[in-house]
Amino acid sequence: VLKLFGLCMCLLCIPCVTTAHRGQFRCKVFNLYHEAWTDTAKVTIGPSSITEASWVEVDRATDKVALLIGNMNYRYHTQLSAPIADVHELTNLLRQMDFKVVSLLDLNWQEMHSAVTEFLLLLDKGVYGLLYFAGHGYENYGNSFMVPIDAPFSYTSEHCLCVQNILTRMQEKKTGLNVFLLDMCRKRNPHDDIIVQPGLIKVTANIVFGYATCVDAEAYEVKREEVSNGIFISFLKRRVCEDEKVTVMLDRVAEDMGRCAITRGRQALELRSNLSERRSLTDAIQTSDCCSESYSARNLQWAVAHVLPQSLCLQFECGVKVQLGFAAEFSNVMVIYTRILEKPKEIVSCCAQLTDFPEDVDIDLKKTNQETLLEAGSLLLIKENLPSPEVPSLYTRIRSLQRLKTELTFTTCLHYTYSNMDEEVQERQTVTVGKPLVSKLNLHEPRVPRACSGSSSFSLDSFTVTEGSSFASAGSTSSAWSYYAQTARESSSPDSPTTSRSANIPEETDSPELFDAPKSLFASKSLPHSQVNDTNYKFSDMYNFHSY
Repeated sequence: VLKLFGLCMCLLCIPCVTTAHRGQFRCKVFNLYHEAWTDTAKVTIGPSSITEASWVEVDRATDKVALLIGNMNYRYHTQLSAPIADVHELTNLLRQMDFKVVSLLDLNWQEMHSAVTEFLLLLDKGVYGLLYFAGHGYENYGNSFMVPIDAPFSYTSEHCLCVQNILTRMQEKKTGLNVFLLDMCRKRNPHDDIIVQPGLIKVTANIVFGYATCVDAEAYEVKREEVSNGIFISFLKRRVCEDEKVTVMLDRVAEDMGRCAITRGRQALELRSNLSERRSLTDAIQTSDCCSESYSARNLQWAVAHVLPQSLCLQFECGVKVQLGFAAEFSNVMVIYTRILEKPKEIVSCCAQLTDFPEDVDIDLKKTNQETLLEAGSLLLIKENLPSPEVPSLYTRIRSLQRLKTELTFTTCLHYTYSNMDEEVQERQTVTVGKPLVSKLNLHEPRVPRACSGSSSFSLDSFTVTEGSSFASAGSTSSAWSYYAQTARESSSPDSPTTSRSANIPEETDSPELFDAPKSLFASKSLPHSQVNDTNYKFSDMYNFHSY
């Protein structure tokens, strides 16, 4: 081809090769009259690929961990609606990329501090750490602050969490990548004149900040009756799973937002980064023998916050058999359903309702024991197979599990009527299911300060018995936890074929004896959504997402 075009042969020489040079390449040959492209060649860069050239090895992810917080129900500030959908959507997308995700809704100051502390326990050398926050926020003197739901009207930095302080604590763990996605306002807080001095940020090449909006600007969400995403996640969710360098992916999100008329001039993504290596959220986890123990510990540590109770089968004196099932909507939100599995022929009607829940958890009594998930307040869980009409189900949604101080105990009240009787009969059974999901971490309790060393390696035993650690009580939990912990140990082995992706999806647990029962509930993989364009949204339908 070169001879036909009368061109000279040219060589491209790269003296110092890194994994940043890997990818797909084509060569273009052209003159004044014509041009031609070669076939695409995939170039793989690795120690075995180069014999005489200078090789620079770039460490890959030893693990991937994400903490997602969505605050909506503020006590003294504007209520928000999009964070529930945003956190749920991003949770499912990150799990597809093998992230261990902790997703939490509506946290107060103490709970946010404790959640960050537990998040830091999941980090170690080479781990990719991602923090996403959706809620009210502000920025003063270059520092970003996340606002808890209990912040007073005239809040200052002492009522909030400084993102830059979290970054310095993450760096002490020698993380491989630190990504912050902040879906909040960045306007100046007139009530706060304090100049916060965060800890010294180390000079590294692994920090990425993705701001949903620019400095001194606001972020927006769309007002709709059904659940919908905020502007930032509406664009981010299309790109976040792309196998591209994190900064390249976010640049494309910014370009997408810039092409949308309703956001142009009002909200623009801002990217700040010092990332010099080609690190992507899709990078495969590479665990060596030397860090397999800490990898197993992180798996077990993450599993503590995602243990669902085993499905229960209750036998009542009248002969009715009731199934209790459990499904996770978020790490601190659980749905319980009741199903009548068996009933004697002489009983013409019966239903099992749940009542007498602890005061610690948040339950809307008007939405308990509902016939559909939507009526129960769950907009995000789906059923792969609807139960048949012969097997009715009632659903109850429990929020704020992080505030549960004791084991979750409630009453199952069976209402039934015999064929030869007009009066309704009741039977009651008290049920205790331990501390489900994130309630085991006791986020409502202040954390004992931990000394952070330069090396944060630890073993399976180090965090389960450390004084002040919320994991010290793991052995006192339900039998479901002991089973889950053993499963986590087995699946975290480097030789195990089970990936963290399958372990990350919270789903209903079933007892072996209920295999013939109706199908389980699963967290939906993705919210239904349409393309974001000028015809779908009108700016008049939007209101300030994070103003105070």
